[in-house]
Amino acid sequence: MFNLIYEFKVKPTSAQVAIFQDGLEQSRQVYNDALRKRKDWVNSRKTPINVCSILYEYIIPADVPAPKYNSQAVALTQAKKSNPELRKVQSQVLQQKLKRLEKAFKGMWNIGS
Repeated sequence: MFNLIYEFKVKPTSAQVAIFQDGLEQSRQVYNDALRKRKDWVNSRKTPINVCSILYEYIIPADVPAPKYNSQAVALTQAKKSNPELRKVQSQVLQQKLKRLEKAFKGMWNIGS
C-alpha cells in the first residue's frame, strides 16, 4: 500500500500578506492589552504591609475582581463593536489569544493544574 503525500507551498499576493500582517498585529494588541490589565491588577495589590507607598497605591479599586478569560472576552466583544480594525479579525482568533493568556497565568500561579 502506498501513501501519497502532497506538499503545497502558499504564495500569497502582497494584498494577502498585508491582511495577514494586520491580523497578526490585531492579535498582538489584544494579547498585550489583556496582559497589561492583568499586570496592573496584580501590581495594584503589591502594597507592603508596613509601608504605604505612592508607587503602590491602589490604581484599581480593591473590590474589583481579578481579570479572567470570561471578563476579558466580554470586554473584547465590546471593543469589537467600537473598533473597526478588530472587526476584520475573526472572533475565535482573538479569543484564542485570551485563552492562551489565561493558560499562561494559571501555569504561573499553578492554578488548576
